[in-house]
Amino acid sequence: MEEIIHNSTLATIYPREATIMAAVCACIFSVIGVVGNFITTVALLMHPKLRGHVTTMFVLSLCVSDLLFCSINLPLTASRYIKQKWTLGARLCQMFAFVFYGNEAVSLLSMVAITINRYTLIAYYDMYSQIYTSTKIWIQLLLIWLVSFGLMIPPLLGVWGQLGLEPDTFSCTILPKDGMSPKKYLFVFGFALPCVVIIVSYSCIYWRVRESKRKLEGRRCVCGKLSGQTAREKEEDSRLTTLMLTIFLCFLACFLPLMIMNVTDDGITYPWLHIIASILAWASSVINPLIYAATNRQYRAAYGNLLKFCKNNPVTKRTTWGSRTVGHSSNSPNYIEKRNPLNNQPTKL
Repeated sequence: MEEIIHNSTLATIYPREATIMAAVCACIFSVIGVVGNFITTVALLMHPKLRGHVTTMFVLSLCVSDLLFCSINLPLTASRYIKQKWTLGARLCQMFAFVFYGNEAVSLLSMVAITINRYTLIAYYDMYSQIYTSTKIWIQLLLIWLVSFGLMIPPLLGVWGQLGLEPDTFSCTILPKDGMSPKKYLFVFGFALPCVVIIVSYSCIYWRVRESKRKLEGRRCVCGKLSGQTAREKEEDSRLTTLMLTIFLCFLACFLPLMIMNVTDDGITYPWLHIIASILAWASSVINPLIYAATNRQYRAAYGNLLKFCKNNPVTKRTTWGSRTVGHSSNSPNYIEKRNPLNNQPTKL
């Protein structure tokens, strides 16, 4: 009964034009996000060089998180904005909120892991291979997912707050229970603190890279090597670090408006701004594949290899695809042309 009463006032909370726009954007983002993140996942797994890269494991975690969000949350979001109410039952509403907030935490903690990985590579290169073994990487990934969704267990079980429907906005979210709600604490430990860690880490990376460049300029005679890395390796690592920084800044630009609106306008005085902020937050799960393709040659090479793999017949797939990815760095703009066309033997790494 309470939901029906609140639904009668929805037109004054969210204009119909705003809910239609939100529903259309959710549908578009859902399709683009599922296709883009699925293609990215497959492309990275099929590219020999990137598949063995430590950072790729955390990027894949980010892709899987975005894929779940686009395939589960966004279609349900489109449905509730079209109908201007939640019609799928209390249990599914709880699971919607559980997956939504859990996925947001996975995305952010994956970025934290990527940032720490980048800093370790730059600051402690000689110890890098000991710190990032296969077992330790899988442990980190497991902890990311367990912690992210583990934070949502208390409200899911109703121990600290609860997950349910907010009738005024027909949204499934974290609600207070017995006057208690973990929402502010989850915001601090699940969003604000990881953002601070990422910002501090990238600041440290910037100063270390700046210091390394100064040392490199003063030691030109050391055959282009510094701290055990070749100049080409350092260039590739720098590009990858820039890519990951771009991913984080875009994530922050997408989610920060929603966080600000939820804190400063809890009574929804400006419904259009809430809708626009929500759409921006959804976009964060769609733009990453576009950033990968636009800013990094290695990732473009992975997409290109997948496209060639799909076009060629099964026999050609195993030969041309494999021979074009083993050997020279795929960061080179003339990657294929640099190879000797008369030599069919792949060069060793």
